[in-house]
Amino acid sequence: MKAIRRITVRPVLPAPLAPLNDLARNLRWSWHEETRELFRSLDPERWDAAHRDPVRLLGTVTAERFAALAADPAFLDRLAACAEDLREYTGGDRWYQTRTGSGGPAAVAYFSPEFGITAALPQYSGGLGILAGDHLKAASDLGVPLVGVGLLYRHGYFRQTLSRDGWQQEQYPVLDPDELPLTVLSEPGGTPAHLALALPGGRSLRARIWVAQVGRVPLLLLDSDLEENDSGAREVTDRLYGGGSEHRLLQEMLLGIGGVRAVRAYCRLTGHPAPEVFHTNEGHAGFLGVERIHEHVGRGLDFDAAVEAVRAGTVFTTHTPVPAGIDRFDRDLVARHFGPDAELPALDADQVLRLGRETYPGGDPTLFNMAVMGLRLGQRANGVSLLHGRVSREMFAGLWPGFDAEEVPITSVTNGVHAPTWVAPEVLRLSARQLGARRVEEALSTGDDSRWDALAEIPDPDLWGLRRNLRERLVGEVRERLYRSWRQRGAAAAELGWIDSVLDPDVLTIGFARRVPSYKRLTLMLRDRERLTRLLLHPERPVQVVVAGKAHPADDGGKRLVQELVRFTDDPRVRHRIVFLPDYGMGMAQKLYPGCDVWLNNPLRPLEACGTSGMKAALNGCLNLSVRDGWWDEWYEPDFGWAVPTADGDATDPERRDDLEARALYDLLERRITPRFYERGPDGLPDRWVAMVRQTLTRLGPKVLAARMVREYVERLYVPATTAHRALTADAARELAGWKARVRAAWPRVAVDHVEASGAGAPPELGAVLPLRVRVRLGELAPGDVEVQAVAGRVDPDDRIVDAVAVPLKPAGGADLEGCWVYEGQLDLARTGPFGYTVRILPAHPLLGSAAELGLVAAPVTGTATGAGVLLR
Repeated sequence: MKAIRRITVRPVLPAPLAPLNDLARNLRWSWHEETRELFRSLDPERWDAAHRDPVRLLGTVTAERFAALAADPAFLDRLAACAEDLREYTGGDRWYQTRTGSGGPAAVAYFSPEFGITAALPQYSGGLGILAGDHLKAASDLGVPLVGVGLLYRHGYFRQTLSRDGWQQEQYPVLDPDELPLTVLSEPGGTPAHLALALPGGRSLRARIWVAQVGRVPLLLLDSDLEENDSGAREVTDRLYGGGSEHRLLQEMLLGIGGVRAVRAYCRLTGHPAPEVFHTNEGHAGFLGVERIHEHVGRGLDFDAAVEAVRAGTVFTTHTPVPAGIDRFDRDLVARHFGPDAELPALDADQVLRLGRETYPGGDPTLFNMAVMGLRLGQRANGVSLLHGRVSREMFAGLWPGFDAEEVPITSVTNGVHAPTWVAPEVLRLSARQLGARRVEEALSTGDDSRWDALAEIPDPDLWGLRRNLRERLVGEVRERLYRSWRQRGAAAAELGWIDSVLDPDVLTIGFARRVPSYKRLTLMLRDRERLTRLLLHPERPVQVVVAGKAHPADDGGKRLVQELVRFTDDPRVRHRIVFLPDYGMGMAQKLYPGCDVWLNNPLRPLEACGTSGMKAALNGCLNLSVRDGWWDEWYEPDFGWAVPTADGDATDPERRDDLEARALYDLLERRITPRFYERGPDGLPDRWVAMVRQTLTRLGPKVLAARMVREYVERLYVPATTAHRALTADAARELAGWKARVRAAWPRVAVDHVEASGAGAPPELGAVLPLRVRVRLGELAPGDVEVQAVAGRVDPDDRIVDAVAVPLKPAGGADLEGCWVYEGQLDLARTGPFGYTVRILPAHPLLGSAAELGLVAAPVTGTATGAGVLLR
């Protein structure tokens, strides 16, 4: 019989074991080895059966075992040590509390549609969620006062299995919040705290707030599966990235609007400081800005002033390098969910639409673009690698007309990964022997790269022995998972004896694991199957490959790629050398990254925003073999691995491009990678390979840390956003909004009238100065409203200025009879060769985030300049 209702009965622990509850409910155990080992010692078999989840484990341990542990002095000492360590970790000062300088935010609210904290809380699908989880963990380690905000999906993301013919199949297990490391946020009387959104037609969407404690950081997860909701509203938080347009819109309204209300409730009920900065991790949470505008309107600001107040304290991070990766909704669908008959009645639906409509050349004004809204409501924005920042500036340049792409106000903070989560315990133990356990913890948790040099002193035999042990552990893990997969595919145990010889701990092992959109090119390695087969079966220098990845349930193209690869791995000739493991997730990844010698990444450049899997592999001494995209474009050096040559460019046929890049990949493997791995020095070790492992750990390791990333967010984005937020009082917001309206209205009459360069008749010499005199028309504006600049630099063959430097010019007296102003200044001629300059007028205000913020610029027209270009000799 099937139960009509499921409940979870929690264990009652003996008093001496009470701290186990606190340790289990704080997800720091997911990256703290001593706490995990403590739970494992309760019952190793049950620990494995509970998938290494302390909450599940505590529900399965017998009362007799608890009684025995409560009387075991050695166990109680370990328990007390772990509990005290957690108290010190959550209560003491960290980097943020001791950093020099001031002006940091009292709190930051960090919104993301998914969070990958641990496999025990499956609320992630891929890199975006894992990055968000690592962001929270690193913030906790550093003491940054973050509050995470997301949704609690009752089915999470799907579990992946394979049919007998290799077709991906999806299952969505139901998650019971009472079985997860969560607590419900409650009012003082014990009633669960609820929030509600108004829906069209008089309906409502109610949600409760669950709290996951991630070290020092609370993560708020909103859950709409409540009996008070109708069936449609209950299903809003059913699964990650599921449903049609309206379903996704409701998810994103709940995440953004409901998320702000959840933060307000959490701060009210716990005394947590109110956030001064709101960080939107991708556009899915963009409606948080609309809710905050609504709050300001309720306090007496008009819409435009409220927008300014919100923008000042908002950070927006974009993760996609292609427009197709952005959520876009029909304008009418969005309009139906706002206004007097739905949510945020104080705002007109047209005002909300104005924030996200694609009203720029090449855009579609009938669509509401979540990333566009994120950029319009975030005074500070960033991509997630240097290359991705450049791609983003080009992709969104239409929002800032008149400015070159390099001046678009989108910066870059390159992603990082949380080392304590992703570094294998064996690597940590070897590092601790060399540095000491405390120094290792400080190096990983703070991003202090000065402590990594000592790893260079690890003896070669120890380093190579570590790599061999990790490879051997991976071989065992692969065989277990492969056996389970084949049984799920319908194979009998009697036909699976071959699995015992799958992979070899002494063979060069390549890993490839990620989501399976087409641009990541899962099957590029199959481009020349015979050549790949020769690599796999080489008699002296064989290669073995471990592959994993999920295609989106609605992506049949991605599923066909998975099936194509699986069918190749099923071939009896090669199945002992190449495997596909279904159901890629955090648990698998934590075994896969350390056990591989080479991490492969071959996306279509530049479509990989960052791609952090190779970072996790590198922290375990795995070398990268990758197209120079995302973070690898930025930090590649021959000491760390290999760069796959690319044939990117519009002129290259896609099929030919894949052929060329696959050929380059095979060449690297045959001629450079496998010879180096199998080459032995006088001591019988692959000396040159071990040297690359050492360089990867000591020089690349500190760069790829999430601690480095979060410190950059604090210093470069959170602190400036806090300063701007504090400056934008209600009166300042009104003044700034009024000033912008006045400037926009007056701008059509702003112009550069004439530019004169004194002494430009003869070619100048290096070190000379070029005096400029510029006549400008400001219309109704005054000099205090603008900045007049000379922009100078090298010029290319098309006379475009590159490596430009802007030099402010100063007014020389008042307006003349025609209402024109004269500005003067000089250019220092500090480089030889072709050199050019121009002059422009920009709006200027002390509260602007950047000169390009309004997208307004006035530049000379042809014939307004005298001596406008020079060639230095």
